[in-house]
Amino acid sequence: MGWIPITVLALLTGLTMWRFIGRDKAALQFLGAALLFALAGYAWQGRPALPGSPKAPPPRRAVADSDFAAMRENMLGRFDRAAAYLTIAESYQRQGDTRSGAQVIESGLRTAPRDPDLWVGLGVALVAHGDGRMSPAAQLAFQRAAQLAPQHPGPPFFYALALAQGGNFDEAERIWRQLRAQPELTDQYRRAIDDQLQAVQSARQAGQLPAPAAPPPAPAR
Repeated sequence: MGWIPITVLALLTGLTMWRFIGRDKAALQFLGAALLFALAGYAWQGRPALPGSPKAPPPRRAVADSDFAAMRENMLGRFDRAAAYLTIAESYQRQGDTRSGAQVIESGLRTAPRDPDLWVGLGVALVAHGDGRMSPAAQLAFQRAAQLAPQHPGPPFFYALALAQGGNFDEAERIWRQLRAQPELTDQYRRAIDDQLQAVQSARQAGQLPAPAAPPPAPAR
């Protein structure tokens, strides 16, 4: 921006403000001083001839489908409204745009705020956006899903899966074992839990994971 545009802009600003302050001399003096101060600052710091140097946005890193994306169709469903939003969100996540993935699910929740599948998907999406960290917002999303579908094994199963992906294997294993003990659990979920527990156990035996934390000592009587 050169001197001509900045001067025109200052005059337009002054005329616009003058319509509101009228003949108030004190206000007019204050306005004139403010405009002169702005022009003086531009004369001191302005560099209109300096070429622009726009910054390119940081590159997005494509990522593979999450375990949630690979398993949710068989364990949650694929032909309802939630599945459509989750499919679109996962397409963004594959491109590395985890923010847009979460925003797509949030838009779905505005139309269906009591859909537990969308709340589970939001929790997973927020964990992905946090590079695997279980943020308070993600945890709240999983809790909301569990409140809406207290008898459904999906919310605790995928919550544990997100915990494991973030490195909290002890808590994930505890939740999976607690869930597996439920007598009404379907064979499909039972097999999925067994697969996850076996993967954790195999990783521990191979020295890839630390041993489970010892339980706290019982209080003295």
